[in-house]
Amino acid sequence: MAVWSLFRYRHRDGSSKDWAVTTNADGSISTRWGKTALRLPSINTRTEIRQHDIERQKQAKGYVFVGEVEIDTDGNISLPQSAPIADPASVHSQTPSVTVDKLYWHVDCRAGPNTLLDMGFALRRWLGDLEAWSQAQGCAASDWPGWQRLVDVSLGDETFDLSGQIDLEHGLLPWLWLMALKHAAFPGVLVGIATENGRDVSADLKAETEVLALFDTDVEAIRPLAESLGLLKPRLDLALAMADQTDHWF
Repeated sequence: MAVWSLFRYRHRDGSSKDWAVTTNADGSISTRWGKTALRLPSINTRTEIRQHDIERQKQAKGYVFVGEVEIDTDGNISLPQSAPIADPASVHSQTPSVTVDKLYWHVDCRAGPNTLLDMGFALRRWLGDLEAWSQAQGCAASDWPGWQRLVDVSLGDETFDLSGQIDLEHGLLPWLWLMALKHAAFPGVLVGIATENGRDVSADLKAETEVLALFDTDVEAIRPLAESLGLLKPRLDLALAMADQTDHWF
């Protein structure tokens, strides 16, 4: 069976669809697509296009790379060495077997002007929190290109659709920035973050130990920053909370 590159797009309602592509021996490009399942029934073959180019077109639309798979002539999918691909319904209950070394992100904004204004303000405020924390930690500034792209579109009054990736060298802060946006859940703003093996990254920071490990950190190490971004609830300091209270004995 031929080896295909498999990509996935997740809808707002949680459902998803898959798209796969391969380069044939004669140089033509074949694509398959359909709802996420163990079989992709639809197929198309064409020439005069490169696989790299068509993959970039799909990623620009929000598709995220899942991995390389084998697909037979009937559209049945399996992992290389004929190991069956995981059922999409059980992906979240399994421990990822692929080491994470980058993240893929997608922001689909269909919000109205008032929400867009609130989102832009929040993005810039969080960016200030990230810069202050980075300076306090003596960290070098991240050259992640997504900073300016997202800030620029948030200053406009039109809907937008952006996507990209966060490499290990970009550091922890871009992921936390997008996590804060995802956690804020502005109406009409869909934020998707996924690992290289196609697992969706939730807005629950404590649950994302795999991604935290990618950046060689843990929840407690970044707690003050996470609290300022709204990703963690501030811990109650009982001694401080009771400091102004008068004792009453009966």
